[in-house]
Amino acid sequence: MILEIAQIDLKPGSEADFEAGIAKAAEIFRAAKGCRSFAVRRSIEKPQRYRLLIEWDSLENHTKDFTGSQAWQDYRAMVSPFFEAPPSVEHTELTLQAF
Repeated sequence: MILEIAQIDLKPGSEADFEAGIAKAAEIFRAAKGCRSFAVRRSIEKPQRYRLLIEWDSLENHTKDFTGSQAWQDYRAMVSPFFEAPPSVEHTELTLQAF
């Protein structure tokens, strides 16, 4: 299992619109091949910063099956107008689940 972490910084004042858009976009991820979970967290220290935490069965499910697809384009149309800059994305794998 791969965890995608996307850090998104928003334009000032667009937080409510982004949150509405990302809530709708959750259904896109629910239907995406290999997508296991989708969570959004907002920074307390930097309220214009969000992190998307998306679990995929494989890296390819995200990078080949989803990215660039019509579903990805639909998702981006819902949320990208609120981005201050392109998101920073990285993929991680679990090395320890302590408790």
